[in-house]
Formats: sequence, structure tokens, C-alpha cells
Amino acid sequence: MQVCSWVRNQPEFYLKYHNEEWGVPSYDDRELFELLVLEGFQAGLAWITVLKKREAFRVAYDNFDVQKVANYDDKKIAELIQNTGIIRSKSKIISSINNAKIFIQIQKEFGSFSNYIWGFTGGKIIKNTNDKIPVSTPLSDLISKDLKKRGMKYVGSIIIYSYLQAIGVVDDHETTCFRY
Repeated sequence: MQVCSWVRNQPEFYLKYHNEEWGVPSYDDRELFELLVLEGFQAGLAWITVLKKREAFRVAYDNFDVQKVANYDDKKIAELIQNTGIIRSKSKIISSINNAKIFIQIQKEFGSFSNYIWGFTGGKIIKNTNDKIPVSTPLSDLISKDLKKRGMKYVGSIIIYSYLQAIGVVDDHETTCFRY
């Protein structure tokens, strides 16, 4: 079975992520929040690094329950900074808590975060038609700008483009990949 070139010769968990999740449309707010947090932690790192720590993040972040994360206090921040299972960046941890609060505001405004994020494409999936994958697009620029205006951090255009790929708003599977 042919897969995207970036996942060939990678560990099984990475291949599983590619085969079962990456580029598959997600409408579940918990999943959307999880991937938004993880993408923020990826900044400056390889995605495989974050993916290796995903289960530890799920435990540390209460399975990405946005309400719980939004209420994390200084004690919880200190606990997260000491957690060797996750990426221990204080600025990214604080940002994830702040972003949870804004995520909830967006849910209230749009009925769900899913409605908000999919609203940018009118609910349509943007399908890649060639194997040259961009790192950002006018769409990721627009969403990044809106999220930053709302007060989110670690949501630059490159991070948001990667996020859109992860949640299936953008399907960037290579044309030779079985998922294409």
C-alpha cells in the first residue's frame, strides 16, 4: 500500500496516525481542541516528537477536556512543567490554558468550535491536487489572524495550516497515496 512520502520508513504509531487520522475530517470539539493544543506544542519541533508524547499529554491534560484546561491554576501549571512525559515549555503550557478559554468563547459564539473552523470553507474539504504541499495558504493566514485577534497564541499561519491538515479541513495526501 502506497503512503505519503513523509511517513515512509517511520515508526508504526506515525504510520497509524497518517493512515487513520491525518486529513480525515473531524467535527468533534474535543478532538479539535486536542489537536489545536498539540499543534501549538509542536512549534519549533517535529510533529513526530509531539505524537510520541500524545498519550502523556492526554493524561496530563485531562483528556483535553476544554473546561478543565481553561480552569488550570498555578499549581496545575507547576505540575505540567514538571511532567517529563510532555513538552515542558512554560509559555506553551500557559498559552494552551489561555487558548482553552478562548476556545470556549468561540464555542459560545458559534455553537461549537467545529462550526467556527469549518465555517471558513463553508463546510467543504480543500483537496490537494498535486504533491507540492504548501506550509501556509491565504486560508491559514485568515484563520491565524482571526484567532490571534481573539487572543490565542501559538496559532501562526504555519501552525494553523498544519492544524487544518490534521483535522481534515485540508486533505494534502499525495496523489500516489492510498488515502488520496
